[in-house]
Amino acid sequence: MSNMSVTLAGVELKNPVVTASGTFGSGQEYGEFMDLNRLGGVVTKGVANVPWTGNPVPRVCETPSGMLNAIGLQNPGIDVFCERDIPFLRKYDTRIIVNVCGRSEQDYCEVVERLSDEPVDLLEINVSCPNVREGGIAFGQDPKALFRITQEIKKHAKQPVIMKLSPNVTDITEMARAAESAGADALSLINTLTGMKIDINRRTFALANRTGGLSGPAIRPVAVRMVYETVRAVSVPVIGMGGIMKAEDALEFIMAGATCVAVGTANFHDPNAAEKIVDGIGAFLESRNISDIRDIRGIVQE
Repeated sequence: MSNMSVTLAGVELKNPVVTASGTFGSGQEYGEFMDLNRLGGVVTKGVANVPWTGNPVPRVCETPSGMLNAIGLQNPGIDVFCERDIPFLRKYDTRIIVNVCGRSEQDYCEVVERLSDEPVDLLEINVSCPNVREGGIAFGQDPKALFRITQEIKKHAKQPVIMKLSPNVTDITEMARAAESAGADALSLINTLTGMKIDINRRTFALANRTGGLSGPAIRPVAVRMVYETVRAVSVPVIGMGGIMKAEDALEFIMAGATCVAVGTANFHDPNAAEKIVDGIGAFLESRNISDIRDIRGIVQE
């Protein structure tokens, strides 16, 4: 058997496959369909300091080779998460990565502080949230804002901090360097691309929010390119995601330099997608007599 274990920000995972936030609930929704023990880690849906109701419906629609969503980070808040979801995930031999969202630095820090004494392994910070104090622009679209919020979160966090970067920027490496210089322990990318769909029969927007986040296979080439660029711009490990549907897709990200990969939209049409990708990566390594997955990480050349 080839060695599939990886180390992410000092935390060892049995394999490089984790779930993408917002596509896997907090694990309970998929527990009856697959063995969560097979995963390197479960990344939870975004958790805020208070419950969020999310956006009005309709808030999901299909697109060619993907989907648009404008869920609005609906979640029950940190109190319910700690009482209900963490105890469930602790039953499994998999790493717990909590995605944190907020509308201000204080919101984020309240969640991070609450999690400081909880048995979770890593924190993933969703900086695609709108910064209400800066006119609504996402924290992850302004390098100075990204630097400040990363630096502030690091003051309160006891677990390693992963900053989840938005692709809706001119230069992803500028954002990556800003997060790294502020103390981020790892980066994850890409979050969804902003898109829109018009319902020509109803003559209105397909989503009540007008715009939404585009995910699925359609964005994978963009994601692979951004991961490749980011890995070469920073020294911290990177989780790659964006349209991973099968093992071959995941291997693209790993060969581009990603330490881990996150499976997202694929979970919606195949609850076993992540488990199948774990098996597929293992089969690929063994069929080519590759003893350790680290031997192919970043193997593509300039």
